[in-house]
Amino acid sequence: HALNHILKDMVCRTQNLMGKDAPYVPGWDCHGLPIEWKVEEKYRKKKLNKDEVPAKEFRAECRTYAQGWVDTQREQLKRLGIMGDWDNPYLTMDFQAESTIVAELMKFAEAGNLYRGSKPIMWSPVEKTALAEAEVEYEDLTDSPQIDVAFEIIETNAQGLLGAKAVIWTTTPWTIPVNQALAYGADVNYMLLNVVDGDEKSMYLVAEDLVPDFLSRAGLPSLGSGMVDGKSVEYDFVIKGSDLAGTKARHPMHHLGGFYATPRPFLEGDFVTTDSGTGLVHMSPDHGEDDFDLCKANGINPVFAVMDDGRYRDDWSWLGADDVDADGKARRRAVINKPFNAPDGPICNDLREAGALLSASADYAHSYPHSWRSKAKVIYRCTPQWFVPMDKELEGGGTLRSRGMSEIDRVEFVPEKGQNRIGSMVEGRPDWVLSRQRAWGVPITLFLKSGTSEYLSDPAVNARIVAAVAAEGVDAWEEARKAEFLGADYNPDDYDMVMDILDVWFDSGCTHSFVLESGRWPDLQWPANLYLEGSDQHRGWFQSSLLQSCATRGRAPYDQVLTHGFTMDSKGKKMSKSLGNTISPLKVMEQYGADIVRLWALSVDFTEDHRIGDEILKGVGDQYRRLRNTFRYLLGALDGFIGDMSDSGEIPELEVYVLSLLSDLDGKLRKAATEYDFNTYTRLLVDFCNEDLSAFFFDIRKDTLYCDGPDSTTRNAYRTVLD
Repeated sequence: HALNHILKDMVCRTQNLMGKDAPYVPGWDCHGLPIEWKVEEKYRKKKLNKDEVPAKEFRAECRTYAQGWVDTQREQLKRLGIMGDWDNPYLTMDFQAESTIVAELMKFAEAGNLYRGSKPIMWSPVEKTALAEAEVEYEDLTDSPQIDVAFEIIETNAQGLLGAKAVIWTTTPWTIPVNQALAYGADVNYMLLNVVDGDEKSMYLVAEDLVPDFLSRAGLPSLGSGMVDGKSVEYDFVIKGSDLAGTKARHPMHHLGGFYATPRPFLEGDFVTTDSGTGLVHMSPDHGEDDFDLCKANGINPVFAVMDDGRYRDDWSWLGADDVDADGKARRRAVINKPFNAPDGPICNDLREAGALLSASADYAHSYPHSWRSKAKVIYRCTPQWFVPMDKELEGGGTLRSRGMSEIDRVEFVPEKGQNRIGSMVEGRPDWVLSRQRAWGVPITLFLKSGTSEYLSDPAVNARIVAAVAAEGVDAWEEARKAEFLGADYNPDDYDMVMDILDVWFDSGCTHSFVLESGRWPDLQWPANLYLEGSDQHRGWFQSSLLQSCATRGRAPYDQVLTHGFTMDSKGKKMSKSLGNTISPLKVMEQYGADIVRLWALSVDFTEDHRIGDEILKGVGDQYRRLRNTFRYLLGALDGFIGDMSDSGEIPELEVYVLSLLSDLDGKLRKAATEYDFNTYTRLLVDFCNEDLSAFFFDIRKDTLYCDGPDSTTRNAYRTVLD
């Protein structure tokens, strides 16, 4: 935070020094899960249920909590020396901002750039809401489960496969109950293995390239090695994936009947690889993007088996493994909990009893998504959500994706690598998930035709909603005002109010509108010259602002984007309270002063991750003292100076030479400031003070300063240059 705001301050100060008007309006994103989660913590400590509190009352607590931190951070940033309009910042929770966000949403709705659909999205069972990619962080795990499961082939056009078992590999055992198909690669070669294990003989279908890995996981001898401990593995033939078309297998839990009695079809998937697993992928349209798309294309729909708290529906009682709530009610255990999802959990035990579990362990190492706020694991879960389409043709031409990519090519990124980073994200991103199932935020102020996903798009209705939010904030969106908003032309009984809230990235993506276009800060203009944040915002604020503005205005809301890396400790490790290696800028300011923090921020290569620590700060302190001593000397030497010999023609060659150095420095500083190269900027200043002034110019002329009389031409020339 200190680095970020110091860089913003440096940009504004240097642009002002170069003759421009660069006002800075500080601001805060106030809505969203982080604040709501903190307020909920207060309820949890008191053993109260947040859902039992009236929504208005809960939002008021969130607003108060947010305002408290705005006030705290504002004072700290002022102490850090950041110049800005601190008495008039922008807050996304201001009524004016909230109404503008609603108005911007209505632009999407009226242009037909919103739709309601069911897709697998990142879902936090702990927070009970959808998450954007920017709200997810990845953590390396070494103890995830991995299992191999056999699906018996019961229909096929391929000779010799009937009765064989197709083997799938997965790290999410909990998704097996929701399996509805198997995916194969058309160009993948599959091998039919003949396995002898004691008295049992089985045939397994596995991708040829992955046979050794499968045999190792299953504890079977290598192919063709003969009988080992009563086990042997040979193969009958190799079959091309394309020959699997029309094949069907039965679910390992088919004995349960109902949903499980339907044969599972083999579907061709272009995403199937032989990098890992078995070359056959189990498809659960509820819990995977590729799964959903492939199944949907083949008429297979999700079953919505997992509830918002991450548990299977209560009517799936056969899964067992109940948790008991505080009220004594037994419920299905959360699907990603270790007791449930583990190799010895209920899913794997059921597969084991069915003879379908070929291997199971808890030693798989991979990167797994977690909620950045609660730190809890997230899952892919299919739920009805609101989306902005990335590939729909927009009025005026192009899609949101193509407009975004075009603007990314136009905008100047500092450093340049930021362009590729955000470009790859926009190029491959799915449709934008706008909805969240929370309370603290701007509501998705739409009316749905009852029983449908069709929303009302009437400018007059929308205008009434925007006006109400401008007057009363988000609390204006309530059931009691349904008839008022709809007006005389519509029957309130025919419409349902959407009660989801907007993704906070949509909030921040509208910043350009309610800050630059509102007229509240007349010195500002649209578009912004520069957006500046950390490199994580390529998937956050930079991207949501880009998409929001491209959809509503046809271009990015900025001309330049400057990004910085993150601050590590002195050894290059990420700062963590648990490691005890965090450094507080407030404590540094108490010990060294704010200027040391500022000079540190400007002397590191902020475009990359960088370090801070006691030794580094001591070095910065030395630089600071040299700068301060230079100014101290200059001010002392100029005491009482009122003359100026710059036009007299009598300036000695040494002074002319130093003036030429100063002119050269001025050009280099302007270039560095224009390119936001503050590392070079500060190094040039420090080197000039140390080498050209202190060790050279000051040293040569000190006798003249102290010994020559007031009328000395050389002394006056020297002081003129010092001035």
